[in-house]
Amino acid sequence: MAKPKKVLVYRHAAVTRVTHWINVLALTLLLMSGLNIFGAHPALYWGQKAVFAHPWVLIAAEPKGDSMVGYTQIGSLKFNTTGVLGYSGKKGDRQPVAFPAWATVPSFRDLADSRHWHFFFAWLFVINGLIYWLVGLIGGHIRKDLVPDKRDVAPRNVWHEIVTHAKLKFPKGEEARHYNVLQKGAYLAVILILLPLMVATGLTMSPGIDAFAPWLVDFFGGRQSARTIHFLTAFAIVGFVLLHLFMVVASGTWNNLRSMVTGRYAIVPGKTGEAA
Repeated sequence: MAKPKKVLVYRHAAVTRVTHWINVLALTLLLMSGLNIFGAHPALYWGQKAVFAHPWVLIAAEPKGDSMVGYTQIGSLKFNTTGVLGYSGKKGDRQPVAFPAWATVPSFRDLADSRHWHFFFAWLFVINGLIYWLVGLIGGHIRKDLVPDKRDVAPRNVWHEIVTHAKLKFPKGEEARHYNVLQKGAYLAVILILLPLMVATGLTMSPGIDAFAPWLVDFFGGRQSARTIHFLTAFAIVGFVLLHLFMVVASGTWNNLRSMVTGRYAIVPGKTGEAA
């Protein structure tokens, strides 16, 4: 029997592709520079002020015998994270730093430089996001491709998508032309909740913005609470990206990459089941 012939369909518009790759760059540099900024005081608190004696998250190093160990503390739980968090570097030249040099920008501890990197890519990210939203709303991409319809949110369909995704089975026919309800829900959660929350809490930590809109600090329950939410939101986005990358590989690495570079996605007409 002849192998079903694949056809290329247009899946991603140019604006979607360009803003996607700019986001990849911006978010990567935001995370790496943010880790360097966090390393200047690697602890998190709730409320308006930092109570140094009672952080709810702490990454640090301490002496143990004749050596140093790195540790991460979350509440009352304490984990040895030597070599990764708290105390890392090449063997024989380890330093008491929150995050390893390969994970930060710049690779050395420099609060001023890391802030410059962070602010530049933060504005790039915000402008890029506004362009995506403006074009998406005007062109109908957000309404047509991301907003779930009645069929999407039907309990039977939601459960079907959960089961098929758990089995790593993906549509390769006409259904592959569109996002499913799980994709729509995940993308909307990121662009409507996580990203705006990360931007808003980042602005809350700016003295200039605080002077202009002091109510932001109160809205998030204090400056330290805003810093904590900013950090947690950033890592929630990292979790989304890791899951996204896993699904890209599981459903067809080359096919997904091609669609985000050229806009063309391969499907097998009339077929459903595992990925093409």
